Amino acid sequence: MDVHRSRFVQYPVHPITAVAFSRAADESLPPGVDQPALKLAIGRANGEIEIWNPLQGRWVQETVFPGDNKSLDGLAWTREPDETGAEGQLVLGQHRLFSIASSPTVLEWNLQRGQLKKKSTGNFSAVWCFAAQPRHGGEEGSAQELVAGCEDGTIVLLTTADNDLQFKKFLARVSGKKARCVSIAYQSRDRVVAGFMDGTIRVFDTRSNSVVRTMSVGVGVPGAPRNTIVWSVKPLPNGDIVSGDSNGEVIFWDGRSYSLTQRIKGHDSECLDVVASSDGKTVFSGSLDGRIAVHRQSTNATGRRSWANSHHRKIHNGEVKVMSAIDSNGLSVIVSGGADPVPVAIPLREYGKENNRPLSAVPQRAPVVSARNARLLVSWWGKDISIWRIARREEVELSPDSQPPRRLVAKITLNTKHNIRSVSISDDGKAMAASTNTEVKVFQLRRRPDGDALGVRRLNISKTLAASGARALSFSPDAKWLAVSTPDSEVYVVRIAADPSNPKYIHILEKIVELERRHRRDDAQTGFKLYDQAISQLAFSADSSVLVASDLSGRVDSWVLEGNEDPTAPAVDISKEDSRRGDSDDGSDDSSDDDDNVYIFYGQHWTNNPAGHLIPQLDSAALVLAFRPRLDSVSVHGISSGNPGIHSTRHNPHAHSHELPPGRHLLWIMTASHEMYEFDVLAGRLSDWSRNNPTPVLPADFARLRDRVSGAMWDVAGGRERLWLYGPSWLFMLNVGSPLLDSRSCKRRKSEAADQGLKRLKTSSGAGLKTPARHREGLPQSVKRLEDGTWTDVSLDQPPKREQDVDMDEANESNARLALARIKSADDEDQGLNGEAQHTQQRNWWCTFKYRPILGVVPITDDTSTDDDKPLEVVVVERPLWDAQKSK
Repeated sequence: MDVHRSRFVQYPVHPITAVAFSRAADESLPPGVDQPALKLAIGRANGEIEIWNPLQGRWVQETVFPGDNKSLDGLAWTREPDETGAEGQLVLGQHRLFSIASSPTVLEWNLQRGQLKKKSTGNFSAVWCFAAQPRHGGEEGSAQELVAGCEDGTIVLLTTADNDLQFKKFLARVSGKKARCVSIAYQSRDRVVAGFMDGTIRVFDTRSNSVVRTMSVGVGVPGAPRNTIVWSVKPLPNGDIVSGDSNGEVIFWDGRSYSLTQRIKGHDSECLDVVASSDGKTVFSGSLDGRIAVHRQSTNATGRRSWANSHHRKIHNGEVKVMSAIDSNGLSVIVSGGADPVPVAIPLREYGKENNRPLSAVPQRAPVVSARNARLLVSWWGKDISIWRIARREEVELSPDSQPPRRLVAKITLNTKHNIRSVSISDDGKAMAASTNTEVKVFQLRRRPDGDALGVRRLNISKTLAASGARALSFSPDAKWLAVSTPDSEVYVVRIAADPSNPKYIHILEKIVELERRHRRDDAQTGFKLYDQAISQLAFSADSSVLVASDLSGRVDSWVLEGNEDPTAPAVDISKEDSRRGDSDDGSDDSSDDDDNVYIFYGQHWTNNPAGHLIPQLDSAALVLAFRPRLDSVSVHGISSGNPGIHSTRHNPHAHSHELPPGRHLLWIMTASHEMYEFDVLAGRLSDWSRNNPTPVLPADFARLRDRVSGAMWDVAGGRERLWLYGPSWLFMLNVGSPLLDSRSCKRRKSEAADQGLKRLKTSSGAGLKTPARHREGLPQSVKRLEDGTWTDVSLDQPPKREQDVDMDEANESNARLALARIKSADDEDQGLNGEAQHTQQRNWWCTFKYRPILGVVPITDDTSTDDDKPLEVVVVERPLWDAQKSK
């Protein structure tokens, strides 16, 4: 592979200002009801919100809500009350996400669209902190309320009942010059604890609007301001309260008498945040100097409990501004963030026995694309799009004149209210599309005759589509189709053709086609119904005749382009929908007459894939959709004979072809769980290669990768069939032209996976890997535990196993693999085992960690080369964090 190493692409990263898990521990639910899905929201100083799926410690960034360049100061989740279904089953309430941004409003976000949904009502000052009320334990509980602390010392209550967000009442008005409320939390459903800049902690009763108690943390340390700032207050499960302040002290308060029980000097600088474990026996605190301190509760022989600082470590290069914890049976971690842009997952229960894990600071979806045939590299951030032309290596090395390796040929700043969410460019570099949450814009790019710069011309597009916005955009390889996925998870396609009045220009045909997604019965209880339906990936086949889309729940929809292109046919023809259209599971038909029309473009039209319902739901969201390039010369768009035998008649004036594209269309998929599938889309089944190469036969080095895959490229020159995958810190090649393992090794690997899949125990609490024993030399190997009057030694290296530690996520993945494997015939297992020749297995993969962090990898080609065996040429875009922070 020929690599152009790029560090000139601008993509600034911003400090982390807020983190919040959708729940702090497992909820109390009836037997047989699964826990709601777990999500992590991370807010940054530019207003962006990242939604992460912990996925049992795999940590994948699912989506990013574009920001408005205003810093987020807090995030909070709520969940609507559970309901009872028609059949008496429990229906989990849906999650809602709220934020504050130093303004006199509380904001709610539309999780499906990824944009602002509503603002709170009420006349109060700028909100500095807020918190969500604990959920009611009963099934018929009321909606959670929000409490907010304001700049002028006002405490307000907001209600979220009836799926709304409204001001409810003023809880208190604290007077004084330094009465600003900077931290707040619920001690119980009816009591609120708030920390102020005047060094006090106040407890309020939300029923009587009264102040229950006022506690003082004392004066500032010598050399500091007289008043101590209470930066954080958090309740413990037993009702006690812990606070962190500007003196660097961690103070514990009795939850009944509200008296001070213990004061610990936790840090040499200000303590900015504290979090606790679900049992209330471990407290973590973060400070201004980037250190994390661990405080543990112990009980002496007389039964007296006390807290002690057991450990501290520098985690961040800047301050530890925010932390959030999840302590459940499947996951026990703390995620912290601050001035440096890297969130860090810290083990909670297994602290000291597992490593910390820095999460990726670069986005999961690369903000770079390429027009491979035009050698153009496109990058974007904010509202700016930069287009670079990458020089050929021969031009740089052999030219007598000094030629730069790249040249900025165009820069576009969109006149939009919101930041750019997606950009796509055609392979020939003649068309480019960009979208925000509320707009879609398409441009024609033409090389200027007087130089290398590009001229940019905006194309007219349907007003309905232009104003819809888009989550994802994709041009077909032949540049004749543009697919658009709107924030409402609808999929549209538009036809691009040469302008009849001026062949030098292109235009977009007026009619747009909405591609119907398959209606499915959704029995999953995740608490994120609409969010899971959001489309995250779009992909065209190499011949531009098949389009696939996948959403965050792992469902795959597919459509095919029927008929052959006929340049003599009308540009747009309209026919009534035939009975073959649609394959919904519920059989409902409530579409309007306008929706029944079939739009035919030059003799071709889009329709649902007849075998689309055979493609099962994936185990998790698809991170990569890549059609395998066809090695033969068959191409639908290469046929110029149109649609022979199709003639319009008086009874059928809009006759059109229903011929499906010829050949196989193989779609290679890798999911967030790093499960690998390849489907024959038009047949609705696994390909032969995928049946012979299931996920367990992937190289062990790939299975050990911690970062998730970000993208993929095919290299099929010279008869090769290589698939290049990349993540934020690695580049991996799989030779998929042959089996990854020989038959005997493949059978053994699959047998081992089947035997161990349902019995695999968790080896990590969700953070880093286990700390080797040699790294703990000199540290205590065991502790003494007093239980029922008897002292016992408890090993720190081998904690007692619990039944809850069984990784049910791994079991679900094994079941998913078995379900997909049923497509395979029973006799395939025994093929090739008898009379197999003994030979040495050739290594069919390659991996490097040379490039990091990788912002994106995009292919480019040299159309002047006559070498059919020329290696794949790519641009590896790196974004070192020190450079990204400097550019900000």
